[in-house]
Amino acid sequence: MSLPVNIEELINGQTVEWERIECKEGWNPVPILHSICAFANDLNNWGGGYIIIGIEDHNGRPVLPPKGIPVSKIDPIQKELLKLCHRLRPNYFPIAEPVDFQDGKILIIWVPGGANRPYSAPEKLSKGSKQHLYIRRYSTTKRASLEEERELISLANNIPFDDQINHSADIPDINLTLIQSHLAGIKSAMLPELKNLSISGICRRMNIVDGADEYLKPKNVGLLFFNESPGRFFRGAQIDVVEFHDEVGDHFTEKIFTGPIQQQVTSVLLYIKNNVIAESVQKVPGQAEAIRFFNYPYEAIEESLVNAVYHRSYQDDSPVEVRIFPNRMEILSYPGPLPPLNKDNLMDETITARRYRNRRIGDFFKELHLTEGRSTGFRKIRRSLEVNGSPGPVFETDNDRSYFLTILNVHPEAQVSEQVSEQVSEQVIQILEFCKTPRKKQEILTNIGLSNKHENYQRHIFPLVLNEWLEMTHPDKPRHHDQKYVITKSGFQIFNQQKN
Repeated sequence: MSLPVNIEELINGQTVEWERIECKEGWNPVPILHSICAFANDLNNWGGGYIIIGIEDHNGRPVLPPKGIPVSKIDPIQKELLKLCHRLRPNYFPIAEPVDFQDGKILIIWVPGGANRPYSAPEKLSKGSKQHLYIRRYSTTKRASLEEERELISLANNIPFDDQINHSADIPDINLTLIQSHLAGIKSAMLPELKNLSISGICRRMNIVDGADEYLKPKNVGLLFFNESPGRFFRGAQIDVVEFHDEVGDHFTEKIFTGPIQQQVTSVLLYIKNNVIAESVQKVPGQAEAIRFFNYPYEAIEESLVNAVYHRSYQDDSPVEVRIFPNRMEILSYPGPLPPLNKDNLMDETITARRYRNRRIGDFFKELHLTEGRSTGFRKIRRSLEVNGSPGPVFETDNDRSYFLTILNVHPEAQVSEQVSEQVSEQVIQILEFCKTPRKKQEILTNIGLSNKHENYQRHIFPLVLNEWLEMTHPDKPRHHDQKYVITKSGFQIFNQQKN
């Protein structure tokens, strides 16, 4: 039976962080047992990890093509693995699956974060060997220090909410069609095998249910992704998009997005892409190629929204809110970030999150390529804004970490363009009429009662040039001593529309 992931992407580190993948050239029971223990302890709530046997490791990366495992050894290894896992305290049993990959046979051991941590493993396989707690630090399995042991003990029976059983739901609340759509979307080899499994077997294989057969219940993550109305179980499991048409907030429109959370994200992004994002084209005098930019870069919005849905608490009734103002977009979620992030260091470019709130939600989002999950979200947002020429982002929380707010400011020139095009003021009409005859900038500013300062030019004349309502008499030499501005054909159209 195949695993519910895309094997090619898994092995190439495209959907799971390298720190969560350990490649072993061959079967080596002691270090493998220690790594199973470490992934099950899942100190940082990353979601456990994968041990791949039959692929050599070089500096934390797989060496391909795989060396593989002889077919005759697969079954003995799996039987020995079962015995080994009885040595863990408490017992823990991962999912092991032989896989055909690049003309070789490999064994993938999927080790989700355990429900009964902390787990310990014997230092050696000899009788009476001392038990130790093992954890992952970056891409290495190591014995936990005393401080790390205390941290693990504090996490005892503290299962992340998304990985907990929901006792108010039943197996029929899991929608098979949504599962099929997900597996098809990630190109999992498990999809064609569904016809041979019961819905309970499918859910167990995907690790979205738990419990004995007589009391098998969905996990919260299963309901969030594979129930058509997760709001039935989690109040506030929705995204509210509010567009304010003024800064006061008296005039606004609201749209609420519900359904499985991955569909909420894709639907909101599509809505914003079609209704909010706009491209501007700025012609540069003396340059053949125009400058193109967006009021908001899509990549920054996508990363900010996914972060909000990924890292929010589904025990909180407050929905994720996207607030769109004339000059900025705000994305708000509850509660705030986990340590070490706080009010004082949230804007530091070097700070990264160490622990995640929702380990299973993150895995599904990574498989759908909605997030990278490598603590790169802040950097990705900053980079996309910088490339677009937009102001940097603002990340905000309070002393209690009760909320997380991302603010994306509109591209300044796009804002000017939108303001001018949406409302043609009497002053604009006055300038257009005055420039029916070519005029110098100081003449224009004097005509509308302003001093000859650069900021006045930027605010009152340059936007009209950007909108191609005025043009320079010396476009190839913007600083020409006799530079003048004259109304264009488009400017005449605007002028006539307003006058009529």
